[in-house]
Amino acid sequence: MPRAKRAEIEEQDITGLKYFRQLDSLLQTLHDVGCERDRAGNRSLHMDQYCTLILLYLFNPIVTSLRGLQQASELKKVQKKLKCPRASLGSLSESVAVFDSERLKPIIAALGEKLAPIAKDSRLQDIKHTLTLVDGTVITALPRIAMASFRDSQSGDTGTLKWTLHTHFEVDRHVPTRIDVTPTGGGEYDERAVMERAVESDRTYVMDRGYAKFELFNRIVDAGSSYVCRIRNNSVYDVVSQRELSEADRAARVLSDENIQLGSAQKKLKPNHPLRLIQIEMAPHQKRTRYGGKKTGPSCDGVLRLVTNLTDVPAEIIALLYRYRWTIEIFFRFFKHMLGCRHLLSHSQNGIEIQTYCAIIASMLISLWTGRKPTLRTYEMICWYFTGMCDEEELLSHISKLKKQID
Repeated sequence: MPRAKRAEIEEQDITGLKYFRQLDSLLQTLHDVGCERDRAGNRSLHMDQYCTLILLYLFNPIVTSLRGLQQASELKKVQKKLKCPRASLGSLSESVAVFDSERLKPIIAALGEKLAPIAKDSRLQDIKHTLTLVDGTVITALPRIAMASFRDSQSGDTGTLKWTLHTHFEVDRHVPTRIDVTPTGGGEYDERAVMERAVESDRTYVMDRGYAKFELFNRIVDAGSSYVCRIRNNSVYDVVSQRELSEADRAARVLSDENIQLGSAQKKLKPNHPLRLIQIEMAPHQKRTRYGGKKTGPSCDGVLRLVTNLTDVPAEIIALLYRYRWTIEIFFRFFKHMLGCRHLLSHSQNGIEIQTYCAIIASMLISLWTGRKPTLRTYEMICWYFTGMCDEEELLSHISKLKKQID
């Protein structure tokens, strides 16, 4: 059957652009980025305008591709409200080779300072550092023909390029504060290597077993931070002493709390700080397979093993900290499916970083506008507004109800 022609984007499909005026002062520092070589002053599309168009793409589900974004830039309303010229498909594609994604990081930091904690769990009041979840998610893209010739035939790769978004997610403010984009692979792109380069002070990092590495543990402690990390079922350790369990610990299914020395006697490099091992009962499960026989991960024998350098925190709280790790998985779903990051507008690393950082800004804007963590319902309401299906009064009424729930 012939492919249905995609509907043209019209003026009435784009509304709510006045909210983008608030971005003028935020993005104006980007205006001259990439103009160093443009001595003749011929550049018509600047980085602040490009990023504003990306944000329009993220908030308007009608715009679903780079070509759709180019079409939207032809609309008089978009040109007037966003202060951007008509952009050709070529200039949009070329922009990612000229603009510097790193220049978006100070803007993310500035927005982060405006975000107050949304809701802090009272049980975590003794955790002094900022609770930060660390994990990565993989996004795929079809490569250009030249890149496709280098695909690994032995691995059964179908020709897609894979990129990993190494993410740091703050629980209290419910936003990602850092995402490093790298090709998926080992060496310098390994999740532990990327994490070592990103460690900051005054944070409590919560990590899955893929991050279990002695050098990383030492790096975190030396930086003045702490961690809770799951370790593998076959990890080698010596028990130094047992710690008594409270009734609250047992209620949290804690099986044991021990001071340990992690690593075998033959290993030269070991953690250079006191360590605890908390073992928690959980439902055992077997390995599952995907299509092609690839494994999703190791099986679980019914015991969750957590190591931490937090020596003065109850075991039940350590268990609670790790339970929060699933928050980042929920965010990844929101990030990829709702904010449009499942579809990449560019397949270059810099282009993916620009889209990713703009998506972080979009998440922060939702939190700033509503005072709540970004949710599917709120995002849908904003999208209804930007597509003209609800008016400003209805949007503000929705936001007002959210703020009343906080109070």
